[in-house]
Amino acid sequence: MDWGTDLWDQYDIIDKHTQSGLDLVEKYVKFVKERTEIEQNYAKQLRNLTKKYSPKRGSKEEQECRFSNHQSFLDILNEMNDYAGQRELIAENMMMNICIELTKYLQELKQERKSHLSEAKRAQQSLESTYKQLDSSKKRFEREWREAEKAAQYAEKTDLDINATKADVEKAKQQAHMRSHVAEECKNDYAAQLQKYNKEQGQFYFTDMPLIFNRLQDMDERRVKKLAQGYVLFSDTEKHVMPIIGKCLDGITRAGNNVNERNDSLALIEQHKSGFERPGDLEFEDYSQGINRTSSESSLGTPKGPLDLLGKNRSKPFWLFSKKSKFSSPLTPFSTPPAPSPANGPPSPKFGRDPLSYCLKEINKTVKPRISSFRTLRRTRNTIERNMPTVTEDFGHLPPEQRRKRLQQRLEELAKELQKETDQSEALGKMKDVYEKNPQMGDPASLAPQINQTTQNMERLRGELSKYENWLAEAGGRGETLRHSMQSFNNNGAHDTYSPDGAHSDEGTPDPSQAIYAEFDDDFEEEELAAPIGQCTALYNFPGSSEGTISMQEGEVLSVVEEDKGDGWTRVRRSNGDEGYIPTSYVSITLSK
Repeated sequence: MDWGTDLWDQYDIIDKHTQSGLDLVEKYVKFVKERTEIEQNYAKQLRNLTKKYSPKRGSKEEQECRFSNHQSFLDILNEMNDYAGQRELIAENMMMNICIELTKYLQELKQERKSHLSEAKRAQQSLESTYKQLDSSKKRFEREWREAEKAAQYAEKTDLDINATKADVEKAKQQAHMRSHVAEECKNDYAAQLQKYNKEQGQFYFTDMPLIFNRLQDMDERRVKKLAQGYVLFSDTEKHVMPIIGKCLDGITRAGNNVNERNDSLALIEQHKSGFERPGDLEFEDYSQGINRTSSESSLGTPKGPLDLLGKNRSKPFWLFSKKSKFSSPLTPFSTPPAPSPANGPPSPKFGRDPLSYCLKEINKTVKPRISSFRTLRRTRNTIERNMPTVTEDFGHLPPEQRRKRLQQRLEELAKELQKETDQSEALGKMKDVYEKNPQMGDPASLAPQINQTTQNMERLRGELSKYENWLAEAGGRGETLRHSMQSFNNNGAHDTYSPDGAHSDEGTPDPSQAIYAEFDDDFEEEELAAPIGQCTALYNFPGSSEGTISMQEGEVLSVVEEDKGDGWTRVRRSNGDEGYIPTSYVSITLSK
């Protein structure tokens, strides 16, 4: 069974199938390339890890390598460095034996497929041209036959006409004879064209196209076989280095078995044993008997081993451990629990003048406020509006917490882009090395524009990272800490708090500002809902994912509670009582008169 015999009428199917096979080869090459990049990054990270934990020359860690557990750790680092080298070897072999080979073979297959399809197209065009000639000769024969028939009828009619002259009859007969001759020639031409077309059609369907389809079948089978070899190489490439990787792992096991705790203890003894005798008992000095202080001191001043050699004060006993206080200063108020106070007692003096303004200020500096309803947001909104800038690149138009979130999100995006450019730069460097070692595979100079462009992109991204980091520092830069602090505060009371500088302290009593938050929320919960001042219809969908906003769907009708104050936000309310802010440009507003 072959394509030329069984799929003689499935040209489009064969075309799509062969193209799909080439796409699969290209996809597999990309897959292996990404695998090599992963291996290279993994090897690089392993090398950086071993370098990070390797002791510096002349450092204290290098001096402690005389202990077996320290030396074994160094052996593990060395084995991990060799292991990283094997991962790099895997990446290089995959790039050389799979990616480059399959890419080259793929180009050859594309050219071969293009040639076969072009040949099939030419054969099809030739058959269509012959058919057009056949159709033209057929139509001509039909036309000339009708003309000849008309001429014969006219000649017969003229011959029967008693008024016609002999010349007219002869002329009509000659015309009929000529037309009959022309029709006979067209008939012969049509027969010849028909015979030619049938011959070419048989050649097309029984010889030319089956041959082309069989060649395409052979090409596709060779592609499948080559791709299968690439699949096997994907595994064999790693299997070839497995013995060496196994030796690295055996070396790590051997390093663990070489640790001898007893020898390490003995080595420590040999290294730090002083050889001094333990100090003797102190003599009793009886001042009530008038003992000479000088003689007593002289008796105690006799060297008793380490006291004199270590430079200890002779009038003080010898201590094995120093009695340094763990705290050089009294505990701060954040480390000692404050005195208990009534739950609803008077606030701290710092709240004495204007507790509401101080509370809002502390909210912006430390933690995200706990807003019980949108009526609270209405009171704080006027303060925010006065400092609300226009929409800028640093997200200064957003509230502080949202700005920090957006800045952090942008920083993460820039970090990912920078990592991507860094990986691409490393890949280009590897490819350049391959080209330099094997010039027949490519010109290293052709990669210079890409390398320069990648370098420029990295510099640009670093500049943007620095810019956004500065903006985040200006915004407080404590988005994650603040969210964690607020979550801990809501879930566990006031047991876990964070000081303004981000330091953690465990306090067993409530934050004095908590009572202020409660009073601040309770004051507004007693208010009545504001009456709507109009209605609005949503022009676009709005997710309402930011705090203080509300989601809406296109075409939804909402009640307007508060107009836009110039910052681009309008407060609305649903029929179920949900309130929030939406972008003014997203709705069509109709105010009540």
